[in-house]
Amino acid sequence: MENFFKNPQKIAFQLSPNGEYLAFLQPWENRLNVHVQKIGEDKVVRVTDATERDIAGYFWANNSRLAFVKDKGGDENYKLYAVDVDATNLKELTPFEKVRVQIIDDLEDNEDEMIIGLNKRDKRVFDAYRINVNTGEMDMIAQNPGNISGWLTDNEGKLRIATTTDGVNTSVLYRENESDDFKLIITTSFKETLAPLFFTFDDKFIYAASNLGRDKTAIVKYDIANGKELEVIFEHPEVDVYNLLRSKKRKVITGVAFYTDKRHYHFFDDTRKELQEILEKKLPGYEVVLSNMSKNERKILVRTYSDKSRGAYYFYNRDTKEFKKLVDVSPWLNEKDMADMKPIEYQSRDGLTIHGYLTIPKGLEAKNLPVVVNPHGGPWARDRWGFNPEVQFLANRSYAVLQMNFRGSTGYGRNFWEISFKQWGRTMQDDVTDGARWLISEGIADSNRIGIYGGSYGGYATLAGLAFTPDLYACGVDYVGVSNLLTFMKTIPPYWELYLKMFYEMVGDLETETEMLKAASPVFHVDKMKAPLFIAQGANDPRVNKNESDQMVAALKKRGIDVPYMVKDNEGHGFRNEENRFDFYREMEKFLAKYLGGRVLEEKDVN
Repeated sequence: MENFFKNPQKIAFQLSPNGEYLAFLQPWENRLNVHVQKIGEDKVVRVTDATERDIAGYFWANNSRLAFVKDKGGDENYKLYAVDVDATNLKELTPFEKVRVQIIDDLEDNEDEMIIGLNKRDKRVFDAYRINVNTGEMDMIAQNPGNISGWLTDNEGKLRIATTTDGVNTSVLYRENESDDFKLIITTSFKETLAPLFFTFDDKFIYAASNLGRDKTAIVKYDIANGKELEVIFEHPEVDVYNLLRSKKRKVITGVAFYTDKRHYHFFDDTRKELQEILEKKLPGYEVVLSNMSKNERKILVRTYSDKSRGAYYFYNRDTKEFKKLVDVSPWLNEKDMADMKPIEYQSRDGLTIHGYLTIPKGLEAKNLPVVVNPHGGPWARDRWGFNPEVQFLANRSYAVLQMNFRGSTGYGRNFWEISFKQWGRTMQDDVTDGARWLISEGIADSNRIGIYGGSYGGYATLAGLAFTPDLYACGVDYVGVSNLLTFMKTIPPYWELYLKMFYEMVGDLETETEMLKAASPVFHVDKMKAPLFIAQGANDPRVNKNESDQMVAALKKRGIDVPYMVKDNEGHGFRNEENRFDFYREMEKFLAKYLGGRVLEEKDVN
């Protein structure tokens, strides 16, 4: 079990802007810490000393200094720090309690400053500050009037676009210069998307992801000053497209990336296309992603992965043609022992095509198997093809695993998203149920040995599955899941309050639809539950309050049902610390084996 869930050997490589240093996360004291290595040298310097939690993220502030963020116990109130490449001059840049930092622009052409957002003045919204990465001195450059949900700078680092929301309507504001007032350009329903990506290289227009007048989000060029779409850069007939690629050095748009069942690229630029072809030729059989490059775009970091491998990092020098593997992310996992993750589709009861993935244990026939149905979190997110340690672990223990992108999953167009509104526990859950029944009808699942497991919304779907289809599942595992929609929406983080009206539209109105929300809340239907349940929860979870799990455990105990309940006091929305992951998956392994009949392996048995 530990091989699937232990920290990677090294991960999250980034090149310094001048291409002279590599930075990466590597375990130290069982926590992922930032390390630095000069290219061509063996010496590695650890520049952070986190022992309570992994470093949540980092980036280069300039060629000699790194910035990083970490929170306390999973509360997601991230603080910003900076340190030199030789581990000296550590500075806590945002030393404020219960305040969360956002990075607006790292200002790559400014070695001493960056632009950040802080909810220091008002916990509900983020003001914009220019901060010195050496001293921590900061100046507020834009105060949030109370409705701004995002900021965007131009290519010179000037703050020129603000996105506002009243909960159900989104507006884009624009100004020519930082000395000007913002003016309203366009207001749309939250159901519509006009998401500014970045400015054109002359700073006159913007590129945006837009579904205005269309079902699938496309990449467009937009006249921001006059509120007018100029041209469609790229659109796909089946899926949304959000990701536009560019060369800042050459000042050209190079292509787009999008997902159908897997990641795909469409290139506009021969140089970028040729580079992708060179790398894919060197690395056959893997997905190849350019993860980072030096500012002059000559030194490149490449990440590979597949459904059966966490992959590796490579260094490529376009001038010298040097091509070197830096590390296998998890070398203790042999991809030959892993299972194929195959794209599938099935029909919902009301005629929708539901896309997903099915993983069959290696060496077993897809017939009469124990199954774990694994709905994703979000819920307005999606599952993707690639290495998933949970899925591979379950397959290794002899379970087939079904992941489905139920209605509301993102990437499939506006209509597919909108038809999920106010459908928690209803048609969204039907799509999960229909997936399980599809496996039975295909002869893949043993109908007496189907379990359901998920985290966050997937935890809700687990509880809903046991409450609303009690004869379908033999057991369930709820990981930081919602049990009561009424209390869930009353305990959201303060910086989500801007979106409360949107939640009312998408989930249900606390004032006028109480009965509907109550009917969709599994905690009020424990009398229908038959299958054993295991619950895991982080005590500091800011998104799904611990009370969500407490309520479910208490309601079942009131009926005389004892529920295995794991609470970790130093965790939030999911378990990040390695030892806590080990505890959770070890208990899940035993629980599933007890009720579904899969394998339980001792740690010495690595096959």
